[in-house]
Amino acid sequence: MGEKDITEKILLTYNDVFADIVNVLLFDGDQLVRPEDLEDQSPYNAYKADGKIRDIDRDVAKRWIRNRIRMACFGFENQSGIDRDEVIRIYGYDGAEYRSQLLRENKDNPRYPVVTMVLYFGYKQHWTAPVYLHDALEMPERLKPFVPNVKINLFEIAYMSPEQVKSFRSDFRIVADYFVQKRINSDYVPPKDELVHVEAVLQLLSVMTNDRRFEDSFNEARTAGKEVRNMCDVLDRVEMRGREEGREEGLEIGREEGLEKGADRAFTLMQMLFADGRSDDAVRAANDKEYARQLMKEYKLV
Repeated sequence: MGEKDITEKILLTYNDVFADIVNVLLFDGDQLVRPEDLEDQSPYNAYKADGKIRDIDRDVAKRWIRNRIRMACFGFENQSGIDRDEVIRIYGYDGAEYRSQLLRENKDNPRYPVVTMVLYFGYKQHWTAPVYLHDALEMPERLKPFVPNVKINLFEIAYMSPEQVKSFRSDFRIVADYFVQKRINSDYVPPKDELVHVEAVLQLLSVMTNDRRFEDSFNEARTAGKEVRNMCDVLDRVEMRGREEGREEGLEIGREEGLEKGADRAFTLMQMLFADGRSDDAVRAANDKEYARQLMKEYKLV
């Protein structure tokens, strides 16, 4: 598994964040799922194809336990882009989890539902890929009544209302607020709310926006022995870094422009000296910078 795949999942593995997302997106903010009621579920399942064992790897999955009874399995899938095959992929994930309930060690356990939520973080356009299985398949009309038309649970985070965002109680509120603001304003005004899982929030933002400055700002602060407590601290460091990079770039551009202008002036001086029949002065100026400056003043080139 690549580093990018791992870092985008870390925040959602925290029980307080996981429960918060489930409660807001599925139960309108009612606190039905408590962090202590969640049990880690392996995101990996396997199937056999072409004589080989292949993995099914979903992003994050947890079981909801009440009074030692499994109530449900919840899964999250993060998406920053649009995937036409997402509904087929989710169907496979859910099927693998249902299949695991039929294993011998689970034969006496009650069967429970599997609910997967696709968290789409795109803010420049709505999700346009199929959300129903039938829309993702090419099949004869006469077959459709016999193929379950399953629907994925798609949540467009950037298109939530500001009121919905306020329903989150965990760090995910900061994440959702960022994408909502970017969609509405194309800009971001950071809140002063203190973060609990600072590094995990910045890692998720870095991956979902393809902008490493979020994570880099945290790493730089940690190296300098400074604390990052909220998004104001992050933006301050990002802006400071941007100013430093801009200043360095400006100096480099200035140096390049200075060299280019100097070369143009020297070339013009040579042309003027040869045009005036002063070839000896031209040769001397080519080897004597101070004399070249005097001639440039004489010809009003400086």
